[in-house]
Amino acid sequence: MKRGIVAMGVAIACITGCTMAPNYTRPDAPIPESWPTGTAYPQNQSETKDAATDLKWDQFFMDPQLRKLIAMALENNRDLRVAALNVEKTRAQYRIQRADLLPTINAEGGGTIQRVPEDLSATGNAVTSRVYSLSLGLSTYEVDFFGRVRSLKDQALEQFLATEEARRSAQISLVAEVANQYLTLAADRERLKLVNDTLKSQQESYSLIKSRYTLGASSELDLRQAQTSVDSARVDAARYTSLVAQDENLLALIVGAPIPPELLPEGFGSVDAIKELSTGIPSDVLQRRPDIMQAEYLLKGANANIGAARAAFFPRITLNTSIGTSSDQLSGLFSAGSFAWGFAPQFTVPIFDYGRNRAALTVAERDRDIYLARYEKAIQTAFREVADALAQNGTVKQQLEAQQSLVEATSESYRLSQARYHGGVSSYLDVLDSQRSFYGAQQGLININLNQLSNLVTLYKVLGGGVE
Repeated sequence: MKRGIVAMGVAIACITGCTMAPNYTRPDAPIPESWPTGTAYPQNQSETKDAATDLKWDQFFMDPQLRKLIAMALENNRDLRVAALNVEKTRAQYRIQRADLLPTINAEGGGTIQRVPEDLSATGNAVTSRVYSLSLGLSTYEVDFFGRVRSLKDQALEQFLATEEARRSAQISLVAEVANQYLTLAADRERLKLVNDTLKSQQESYSLIKSRYTLGASSELDLRQAQTSVDSARVDAARYTSLVAQDENLLALIVGAPIPPELLPEGFGSVDAIKELSTGIPSDVLQRRPDIMQAEYLLKGANANIGAARAAFFPRITLNTSIGTSSDQLSGLFSAGSFAWGFAPQFTVPIFDYGRNRAALTVAERDRDIYLARYEKAIQTAFREVADALAQNGTVKQQLEAQQSLVEATSESYRLSQARYHGGVSSYLDVLDSQRSFYGAQQGLININLNQLSNLVTLYKVLGGGVE
């Protein structure tokens, strides 16, 4: 008996080792073999630079304050926590589906005591009957001859793997989001410092012109023009004070916990350098991105579903077995002669289903085609994201150099206009124009510095960096 059970198990394992799902081959990537070239792109990528996927986030970001904030976010961010819980959930769902490959063995015991009254008894006397049983067996176990259950198991596995890649993608996005918000806060604090310095300078100028106006050396027009400059600076000071507070609130939300003041940046001067990266070959780089891997796992899962839909055209065989003891006395369950067993196989063959199975197969095939299109779109989108980041990376240094030159030129123009005004050569309107140009050039320099650092963070993200 035992040898027969073992033989049946081996046969089932051999039979259920294959499915009716189509053979999966990775689709060709619908992107060029190299990154775009032209004046907007860096021509010489140094081979000594590190690849993004080879750099952990604490190796890429050199700022110790930013590292601590990212570590806090990875521990406390609720969106990432939900993504991790989804991984645990789909892992459990996969284990449930995988368990259907093996028979579930249950132990059952029971007893029935029944009294038949005299009027219904065949002997004319009241009869009390007792039946006790104790058995071990399996019920409704599907013998997976055509791979239906195994295909469903494969689909659940691909879903689990896709969810894990979604968690990794969420982690990459979170690391980049913390870094970008940290840089935005640093930029707004830099702007606030600039505004406060400008306000102080304008107040000093206003006080000087007011004194000159009192002495009759300056006109009321000069005084009012100086006042407009002060008031404009006051408006900007209030606006950037609000922006800095909002930046801190958003950063605390992203991190998921209160942020100690010592971890907040004072400005760009407190932000350490970020490493340069090597771009590599598009097909190699993009296939390692978690979002693209997620799309491919979903495609594989849809491919496995086709196997389950095809298997529905063939018979389904289920087994019900039991082995145990039965007696009319509780004490007789383990007596000689109480042995009992049962074997009840069943099979179901679809004959007239009015096209239900064929329609289900069509649905599975179209799902596969949909996930294929989504997979290809994910690769194309990723290629575009990297190309955009490279285009900005290739031009931001020239922008920075030009903006620094503009700041120096407007600074000198502002100084000369002040000297000409105090010498009585030009009006105060020239001073205001020069001051506005200098102020705007300084604001532009802060913006470009922010763009340069944010571009490196974005490039790190779109190249697939940031995952442990």
